[in-house]
Amino acid sequence: MTQTNNRFLDELARLMTDAAGAAQGMRRDFETMMKAQGERLLRELDVVQREEFEAVREMATKAREENDRLSARLATLEAELAALRRQP
Repeated sequence: MTQTNNRFLDELARLMTDAAGAAQGMRRDFETMMKAQGERLLRELDVVQREEFEAVREMATKAREENDRLSARLATLEAELAALRRQP
């Protein structure tokens, strides 16, 4: 009787191990499919990628800094021109 029980339990354990392996495989397949669908959806929505967004943001920051620098320079030049016009 003990040998029969052990064989039954061994078979049951093997079956459960196989089922767990199959479930893991299905999970990986599902995750892969969902990731592919998500990427496809983002492409169709024409969503910008993070790298592109960061590059454009950096360009905008540099442009804003340059604009501030040129505005300050223009204000200085206008003040100098106004001072020259006031001189006799």
